[in-house]
Amino acid sequence: MRVRTTVAAVLSAVVSVSLAACGEDGDAGSGGDQSVGIAMPTTKSARWIDDGRNMVKQMKEFGYGASLKYAEDDPKTQVEQVQTMIDQGVDALVIAAVDGRSFNEVLRRAESAHIPVVSYDRLLLGTPDVDYYATFDNEKVGELQANHIIEQLGLVNGSAKGPFNIELFAGSPDDNNTKFFFDGAMKILRPYVQNGDLVVRSGETNLDKITTLRWDGVRAQKRMNDLLDAHYGTERIDAVLSPYDGMSLGIIKALKSHGYGKAGKSLPIVTGQDAEVPSVKSIIAGEQSETVYKDTRELALITSYMVNAVIHNKKPVVNDSDTYDNGKKIVPAYLLEPVSVDKGNYKRVLVDSGYIKKSDLD
Repeated sequence: MRVRTTVAAVLSAVVSVSLAACGEDGDAGSGGDQSVGIAMPTTKSARWIDDGRNMVKQMKEFGYGASLKYAEDDPKTQVEQVQTMIDQGVDALVIAAVDGRSFNEVLRRAESAHIPVVSYDRLLLGTPDVDYYATFDNEKVGELQANHIIEQLGLVNGSAKGPFNIELFAGSPDDNNTKFFFDGAMKILRPYVQNGDLVVRSGETNLDKITTLRWDGVRAQKRMNDLLDAHYGTERIDAVLSPYDGMSLGIIKALKSHGYGKAGKSLPIVTGQDAEVPSVKSIIAGEQSETVYKDTRELALITSYMVNAVIHNKKPVVNDSDTYDNGKKIVPAYLLEPVSVDKGNYKRVLVDSGYIKKSDLD
């Protein structure tokens, strides 16, 4: 069952568990010669660079060595990297998968070597050999994006009447989060589509028709161009559900190439996720409309407490024990809260919290 808690409560709970994990005479920050293997998907996204940096920092603060590898979106490379970490005798693995279904065999080897595995933000699929999952409330991410769209269109309070034209984009088909983001968004948007207030002129509303391999902005730009050419010759598009900032910027490029953003033809509402600096700059400039902020510092901290607990054969704190079925088991998870960010609150949420430096936005 999912239990919602505040970040303060999370940190209080995980600190208590972490201290208990080492026993009465132990030191929660003392890892000795133990090390943790950290597998991240790509350096093409600033978000994942920050995740890797934060994880290494947190593990070192616990006293663990850290081996950080990036697979540059190649599943085969990432599996090989994880195998090397196992061969090197790491004491735990943290994996943010390129392809969540690629790890069955290598994780059997981890299990045989008694190496615990924490799935980081992207769920490892089709394997019983994953112990815990640290992520954000992924369904809520989609809800936040969809709520922003209907609020900006004026559909919530009835200040505007449809129909408004919208197109839908989803993330990579091999990322389990893609479905959660989409399901959360459609829970909000579907009633408006069904009653005609929102119109998807392409007709592409099923998840398998709108995914974007590797969350790639170039692919998103091409699809947006194709949609505009095929369905919006004389019609205006009013909103685009985009699940990730890198895709959002590609979508905006396509829109601009079709005349949007110029006098008399304003850009549609375009959502996003991850609060990456280029997209926050785009929001400030009045182009991208919204992004969903996920504090990866907190995710790294929660994950590190999880790792410290499992290395000491203790159960870490979780707040969701029934949502994340990977096809072989329900993986106990800890979900952090995402936050919707737009031009009105970016400074308070992102700058004042220290997540982004003000100088990076100048």
